[in-house]
Amino acid sequence: MTTGVRETDGAFHTYRRTMRGTVWAWARPLAALATLTVVVWRLGVGPFLDGVRAVDGAALAAGAAIGVLTTVCCAWRWRIVARGLNLRLSFPTAVAAYYRSVFLNLTLPGGVAGDVHRGVSHGRDVRDVGLALRAVAWERTAGQVVQAVLTVAVLVALPSPVRLSMPLVVAALVAGVIAVVLLGRARPGAGRSRWARVRRAITGDVRDALLARRAWPAIALASALVVIGHATTFVIAARTAEATASLSQLLPLALLVMLAMVLPSIAGWGPREGATAWAFAAAGLGAAQGVATAVVYGIMVLVASLPGALVLVAASMPRAAVAHTDGVADA
Repeated sequence: MTTGVRETDGAFHTYRRTMRGTVWAWARPLAALATLTVVVWRLGVGPFLDGVRAVDGAALAAGAAIGVLTTVCCAWRWRIVARGLNLRLSFPTAVAAYYRSVFLNLTLPGGVAGDVHRGVSHGRDVRDVGLALRAVAWERTAGQVVQAVLTVAVLVALPSPVRLSMPLVVAALVAGVIAVVLLGRARPGAGRSRWARVRRAITGDVRDALLARRAWPAIALASALVVIGHATTFVIAARTAEATASLSQLLPLALLVMLAMVLPSIAGWGPREGATAWAFAAAGLGAAQGVATAVVYGIMVLVASLPGALVLVAASMPRAAVAHTDGVADA
């Protein structure tokens, strides 16, 4: 009787976890769709069409060139983190995998499918999927932390719609940085429980992959270059959409919108348009102008990610066909 009760409880908990995961998986794209729907309902499709019509070859070329820089820097950061976790990863492989990751993130719901694919593929190559996924998670986290620091610095220095809230944000950011540093220096516990093992893994990862003396300066530099590249792309998109605001007005808005892009989306759409509409409206530049800018930006980054599609096609080709093609080319 007791065994039956335990089996029933176990099945119930498994069902509850499954349902919770299913609800969360559906909730993320639905939230992005709801955001996009509200923007269309309030502003109509005109700003979206204006953004599409505004895109030109110069903007696409600039976006592709900046995309090379940001992708190479992201791959460099990933390789540093992976090396800190004792995972082998060549630089050309990292660049190709990161291009593929960006393309998948921009074309599949959720915005993280490419990162998961990147971690799993690398994990299979090194025979440790779990550790490879941790490397991807820490690499992305490090980039977002640096982005947050730079965003706060710019928002403190320049006028923005959130300037009155910045003292609280600065205090929270400082507390978070201190917590990360203390975590990296903490001695892992000696317990055998699941949470003790998790604490040891997190502490070891932060110490070896992120805060190591040879790692963190390069991670910070690579992340800063990525943020600068994305912000520059956004400013070019705004100018292409005929925004006449000064750079000191556009830069804070760009960084605010970039923070919103971390949220789950539908192939990159949803939070970006909602945040851009709000930020431009709050800055007195017009929500419609913001949406047009977001559309131009979205097209620019999608075109810049197209080398990732070539990586996917190359990976799907049979090895024999690739070898035969290489032989013909060499001849």
